[in-house]
Amino acid sequence: MFSGFERFDLKPHGVRIHARRGGQGPPLLLLHGHPQTHAMWHRVAPALAARFRVVMADLRGYGDSERVADDVDHTAYSKRTMARDMLGLIQGLGFGRFDVLAHERAAGRRIATPTRVLWGARGVVARCFDVMAQWRAAADAVSGCALDCGHYIAEEAPQALLSEALTFFEGDTR
Repeated sequence: MFSGFERFDLKPHGVRIHARRGGQGPPLLLLHGHPQTHAMWHRVAPALAARFRVVMADLRGYGDSERVADDVDHTAYSKRTMARDMLGLIQGLGFGRFDVLAHERAAGRRIATPTRVLWGARGVVARCFDVMAQWRAAADAVSGCALDCGHYIAEEAPQALLSEALTFFEGDTR
């Protein structure tokens, strides 16, 4: 699994983050969801690496990344803190601008960049939420669709995910 990808650790903001990188092209950061690790991308990362410099990391406290003591406000594991870790990681690799492909990551403020949202038509998200309404409330330029799978799109529908991601990242949809 992950043949051709280099394993490495960096310490942005003093916390050791475990990651892999591979491929050539513009940088693409892959972020896992809860309770997963970067390994969730094993079915799509090799194909993405044919067109992008793929970086996939374990968020702090997940997988092989460092676990730190939490504080009373839980800021040590807040989404903002983990986002700062990922920004430090990608900047530590020398990238200033990069794209992101993520599983179930929320934003703490309005998203101004074009955003493509995908969800499983047979998953809990489709049953419980009006996905596009929620994302339109959070992002300025959002598009999306349900894919024929459950919740874990990268594992259940890797080809559909690749098609959607490549169309978005390389096409005129942004």
